[in-house]
This record gives sequence, C-alpha cells and structure tokens, in this order.
Amino acid sequence: MNRYQEEYRRKLVSADEAVKVVKSGDWVAYSHFAMTPRVLDEALARRKDELFDVKIRGVCALHPVKVALADPEQKHFIYNSSFFSGADRRLQDEGLAYHIPGLYHEAPGILRGNHDGPDVAMIVTTPMDEKGFFNFSVSCSYERAVCDKARTIIVEVNENAPRCLGGFQESIHISEVDYIVEGNNEPLFEVPNIPPTEVDKKIARLIVEEIEDGSCLQLGIGGLPNTIGKMLAESDLKDLGVHSEMMCNAFLDLYEAGKITGARKNIDRFKMVYTFALGDARLYEFLHNNPACAIYPVDYTNDINIIARNDKQIAINNAIEIDLYGQVCSESVGVRQISGTGGQFDFTFGAYRSRGGKAFICMSSTKKVGDRVVSRIVPMITPLGIVTVPRTVVQYVVTEYGKVNLKGKSTWQRAELLISIAHPDFREELIKHAEKMKIWTRTNKKLSLAC
Repeated sequence: MNRYQEEYRRKLVSADEAVKVVKSGDWVAYSHFAMTPRVLDEALARRKDELFDVKIRGVCALHPVKVALADPEQKHFIYNSSFFSGADRRLQDEGLAYHIPGLYHEAPGILRGNHDGPDVAMIVTTPMDEKGFFNFSVSCSYERAVCDKARTIIVEVNENAPRCLGGFQESIHISEVDYIVEGNNEPLFEVPNIPPTEVDKKIARLIVEEIEDGSCLQLGIGGLPNTIGKMLAESDLKDLGVHSEMMCNAFLDLYEAGKITGARKNIDRFKMVYTFALGDARLYEFLHNNPACAIYPVDYTNDINIIARNDKQIAINNAIEIDLYGQVCSESVGVRQISGTGGQFDFTFGAYRSRGGKAFICMSSTKKVGDRVVSRIVPMITPLGIVTVPRTVVQYVVTEYGKVNLKGKSTWQRAELLISIAHPDFREELIKHAEKMKIWTRTNKKLSLAC
C-alpha cells in the first residue's frame, strides 16, 4: 500500500459522518450537471433537524435535490442553482429553488472573491489515480474555484465517472481533500435522444450553409445541435474544430466521421475543448482518458477573448423568444426561470469577435401555449421576462423561415428583418405593433407586403 492509499484509507468515511462538518449558516457548494452529488445530498438532508439557514448552491441538478425536498418550509436549507434543469424547475414551481444569475465565464472569479463562502465543497469525482489525484470528470466548470475557497472539501467517488484529461484545473489532490465518501456508483445521467423536427431540419440547413472548412464549433443540447452534427457529418467540410462550453454527442458523431481534426485552430490545436459534458454512455466512454479532448475551467472556455482567438468560431444557441428590438430571452417565461444565461452571452459575443466568426440565435417561429399557437417573435419580451442577450450583441437570428443579420441595423430595419422570418400568420399583427412602437416606415410596409 503506497502513501496515497494509506491517506485514502484514513480519510474514507461514511456520508453521514462527512456531512457533520456542515454548520448552521454555512454555504455548501455541490458539483455540477451529471456530477451533482447523490449520496452526500441524501446524507445532508437527513441532518435537517440539526441545522438552520444552510444555503446550497449547485448547477443544473439532474435529479431532485433532496435537501430542498426535505425542508418545504426552508427553515433549514435553501437551495440555489446557477442554471435550472427540469428537476430545478419543478422545485421552483413548489417555491423550493432559487436562481443565481450570472455570466458563466465570471463564476470562478466571483466565487474566489466571495467573502460568504462556500464553506463546504461536496464534489463528485473519479476514483483516485496512482498519483493521488481525483478527477472532476465531465464537470470542470468551476469545481477548482469551489475547492480553493471552501473550508472543508468532501469528494464523493463514482467509479463510473470517466477521467477527463485537461487543460488545467481538472483535478484535486488527496492532500487537499478532507473527507472521501464512496458513492453509489450509479451510471452517469444520459441525455435522451431527441429526434429532430422538420423545423429543426430547416433551421439546421440554414446554419450549415454558413459553415466553412476550418470552422470552430460551439453546440448545445437537443434535436437542433444533433441535426446540425448529422448534416455536417454528411457534408464535404473538413478540418473542423471544437471550442464549446458543452461536449455533446453531435461532436462525437462528427469526430467519428473524420470531420473534426482541430488542425486549423489557432489555440489548442488538435484538441476538442469543453468545460462540461452531457450525453450518453457512448460519449462518456469516448471522453475517458482521451487526449483528443481537453476539459478546462469555464473562465478559460467561455472567456470572450479566448473564444475570439480561434478563426471562424461558430456559436449556435437556442432562444425562447426575441422581440422586435432584437432582445433575446433564452432563460425564462415571464417570472418562471427555465434555465439560465449559461454561456450564451459569452459565445454570442466571443464568436462575433472571432475573425470570420458567426453567432446564431435559433428558434422555431411559433410555440404552443395550451391550445393556442403563439409567435416566438414578439413586440416586446414577455413582461418580467429576462433579456439573456441584449440587442447590441445579437448577430444572426434563424427560424424555419430564414436567417437575418441584425448587426449594424437600425430599429426599423431590425423590425423588418425579424418580421420577415416570423410565421406568416403573425406578420401583419407584428407590423401593427411595430407601427405603434414607432419602428416601422412606409418603406417597411411595402417590403412586407411584397414578401
């Protein structure tokens, strides 16, 4: 037994023993996405009656957080999330989850400068390697910053977590860890395969025709990114690169098709750069000990200046609605938080600053609300809704009816362009609103009627 194994044995405790370090009034930081702690969360929830005013912060928990469910009156625990998942939204609907707004790339710096904690870090990791390191696996975003700040560090080991090579700040040494808990070793959360709609296919075609050899890609989750990946895999394009906050299955499909080489990247050449991964078991297996991939903290991947250093950076993001001024809401419906700003602002701004870069905001032209069909292009963002990307930053907007570039356009031009890609059933109504808003001209009217 080497010295690291001896230290491991000394620090190995049960989850119930480890969470005794939490005191009333503490801030507790959970690791993120597929790496949200399960065993430690359940153990902390069992301490409910012993603690008061404990604040928990996480990101996009993919299972219902037990500390929130255990305390509906919130006398003991208050759960906060920087990006809402479906589980977080359901907690919010019961008044049990609160959002922490922010730009994704700023989170590590904010944490390190925060005088209020976190006091305790609860981080899911891979098993310890022979050099004494625990790897943060598929969620690196600001785990290192959390550990740097925390008074006490507890790792929850999951033997099914892939070891994701860095970059930097992708691991923590046993000498820095206070307690080790061996988790339940459940397989990581797998994102269900979302089949593309016809609208997804139309939008994907409009974007794919804008992508060139050597482009560097940022993609997200869902039917649209998967469709774009499939179309690119079947195209004649070559030497694509990856610089993306999220690693998803679409990139794996492109890599296996020989489209991704990273050979034309200006930084991190030949590396697929990301800060967290969400996909299926095939993706997680691909990432394990794979030197073709490099996981970095989010203040690197999402730094606007870093994003801009690769030529032809392509950013592709979804929206909930966009108004006639060009303001984008991608995270709420009125006061109901749906997700978060995440890296959408970072990549929209950073990609435009890249030489030859393009930033796309994508959405279907309509959505169903109950029995009604409503336009996603609206006169003004839904009252009390959140503006995720201000009109000054937006470049391309894409629906199934076309794509428009809003950069450098005046208010009346923006209104005209956006209405031109709205669903035809809503265009005349939008024109009437634009007239009342004083952003429509007689020239606009003639062009609209000619469409």
